[in-house]
Amino acid sequence: MIISGDRQISYGDIHARIARAATGLRALGVQGGKPVGMMLRNDFALFEVVAASAALGSPVVPINWHLKADEVAYILTDSGADTLVCHADLLPQIRDGLPPAIKLLVVTTPPEIAAAYGVTPALTTVPDGMTDWDIWRDTHPPLADAPIGAAPMFYTSGTTGLPKGVKRKPMRPEQQAAAARVGALTYGVKPNEGQVILMNGPMYHSAPHSYGMLAFRSGCAIVLEPRFDPEDLLQLIERHRVTHMHMVPTMFVRLLRLPEETRRRYDLSSLRFIVHGAAPCPVDVKRAMIEWWGPVINEYLGSTETGIPVWHSSAEALAKPGTVGRAIEGGIVKTFRPDGTECDVGEPGEIFMRQTATSDFDYHGNAKARAEADRGGLISVGDVGYLDADGYLFLCDRKRDMVISGGVNIYPAEIENTLIGMDGVRDCAVFGVPDDEYGERLFACVEPEAGSTLSVAAIQDFLRGKLANFKVPRDIRFMDALPREATGKIFKRKLRDLYREGQLS
Repeated sequence: MIISGDRQISYGDIHARIARAATGLRALGVQGGKPVGMMLRNDFALFEVVAASAALGSPVVPINWHLKADEVAYILTDSGADTLVCHADLLPQIRDGLPPAIKLLVVTTPPEIAAAYGVTPALTTVPDGMTDWDIWRDTHPPLADAPIGAAPMFYTSGTTGLPKGVKRKPMRPEQQAAAARVGALTYGVKPNEGQVILMNGPMYHSAPHSYGMLAFRSGCAIVLEPRFDPEDLLQLIERHRVTHMHMVPTMFVRLLRLPEETRRRYDLSSLRFIVHGAAPCPVDVKRAMIEWWGPVINEYLGSTETGIPVWHSSAEALAKPGTVGRAIEGGIVKTFRPDGTECDVGEPGEIFMRQTATSDFDYHGNAKARAEADRGGLISVGDVGYLDADGYLFLCDRKRDMVISGGVNIYPAEIENTLIGMDGVRDCAVFGVPDDEYGERLFACVEPEAGSTLSVAAIQDFLRGKLANFKVPRDIRFMDALPREATGKIFKRKLRDLYREGQLS
């Protein structure tokens, strides 16, 4: 059973919906690898779209629902998806910029999601003249063919700021059993064990998506939290006797900020296995959560490209404070110097890793980027760290400029490329700075044109009109001249040093 607010649906009913949706998608030309765009919050329809597409051998392309029209149009065009399934309330931010040939299927925004996001009733319904997903789906007979299966195609950016589709190759038979064991270890999700899964993170992200779909395939009871709220989370755990969750450290921070009286109010004894990832977790936060919830906190390190090669338990976290874990079954982790030689124990270097139980991948239409990330079959996403004598991995920094804020990957180059197009901006640099709640937040330094009258508010308004709100820096400082290397490139390390020294505050 899947539960969302006051609604619930049985597995029998949702599988019947999936069979009809698959027939409908096939009639739209979805089959043989043709992708399906999906811009949905966590809802019953999300499971229907993912499973129906997979049954046709076509990947779903999950789209971050914070994105604006140009960003969504780029992903649809680049992936080759000409079908998009979207919640009704998300249409206003993308409708005018969608590719003309797109086949749009609209899902009514349910009341619990509308309430969580403050959506007005008028925006929750399917607009006149558009295709209602529920009505359209139920006009088709069930698909008689056996499910084929296809991995989703997630879009992840690089240092250029242009999103790249991570396209999985078919899994070899010998990988399937290994992948099941790795999934059971890292996520703790198993069939037929009475597990109750609480989904509190958006399934457009690869980790919550794979976690939620594993729970779905395992037939677990799934509770969907419309939007993360710390006390609401505790209420749902107690009400539904939740056993398993996937979380990010920002959620831990917000939970720990609740008054002690509130934290003690709820019965959390049902919890068995919590796993977190996506961003480094401060040592004190990790320790405090283990003291509160018990030794049920587990952590992994991985990426869309690598799968999950590294994992560790609560006991290991307490024994090795600050570690992100060590290689598990199928996991390979190595660190390298800039000259390509392997680092010694305790010596920081660029991290290359891979989970061999996960099938290999291509960057859709970008073989060069795929080759650049590879070293002997291992993949780097730009992290720098070191391995200790026991094989435990510790992160130091990121070779590239990616910022992880609240578990969300943000790529400064994309923001810089947009901001440089604003009248009055001569040049700019965006980078991450520490943040107690989000781990990191965006900080922008702007070099204005002579005589311009730029303001922080004007820059933020400009960016909000073109990018998702989470990509808009909260902190913006103006500088007469940005520091530059001999080549003319902006010297971001000097800007970070100035920030640490308090000269940009």
